Amino acid sequence: MRRKIAAANWKMNLRIEQGEALLEGLLSKNIELKPHQHAVFAVPFPYLTMARDKVAGRANYAVAAQNCSHKESGAYTGEVSAEMLQSVNIPFVVLGHSERREYFNESNEMLARKTDLVLSKGMTPVFCCGEALSIREAGMQNTHVEQQLKESLFHLDATQISKLVIAYEPIWAIGTGKTASSEQAQEMHQHIRNVLSARFGPEVANGISILYGGSVKGSNASELFSQPDVDGGLVGGASLQVEDFAQIIMALK
Repeated sequence: MRRKIAAANWKMNLRIEQGEALLEGLLSKNIELKPHQHAVFAVPFPYLTMARDKVAGRANYAVAAQNCSHKESGAYTGEVSAEMLQSVNIPFVVLGHSERREYFNESNEMLARKTDLVLSKGMTPVFCCGEALSIREAGMQNTHVEQQLKESLFHLDATQISKLVIAYEPIWAIGTGKTASSEQAQEMHQHIRNVLSARFGPEVANGISILYGGSVKGSNASELFSQPDVDGGLVGGASLQVEDFAQIIMALK
């Protein structure tokens, strides 16, 4: 069975005491996860070890970095390497979030290098892909997402790709209050799985978790997660609210 994942993306939010209170509030819910279910918290770099220690000992609760450098090491002031994250026992790294692509000009080629570095350090990349509103309105969303996958991931072999989590982000539905319908989400998730299947084979593709990342809330999580190719969510704003994110975790299949 594929992993079902509720991933919180705190982005650049919260003071550390607020982050601690948020995690404590969620953990106090004592939501027990089945072996195939995971709750992952992508927190800002300064909070990684705090969050790691908070979830320590809780089965299938884990922490993610929101990014890492495409360089291995060196004179890159302000950057954080994959090796640094590995050295503090961070198991997941989010790569290629739409905000990184848009505001920091991250290219598919750069993300291929980041993916290689994260995999080389034994961590799990959460690789983001998705289209802007103009691309969807032009009916080019499938081609656009396929290109992102091909240029960043198709150099991997079947063993390597099996270690990834994919997150589909309809950029037009992030922070806008708009949400793709569950049918739209399923359509793209199925397309992504078909693209992976054509390159790596159906057995490999059917084992990869694909998360939906567009305005997931406690109120719509169950419907979204009920779709056969939607394996959970990469959640922004709702992950900053204890009750909302608890609902999302509990909506996992």
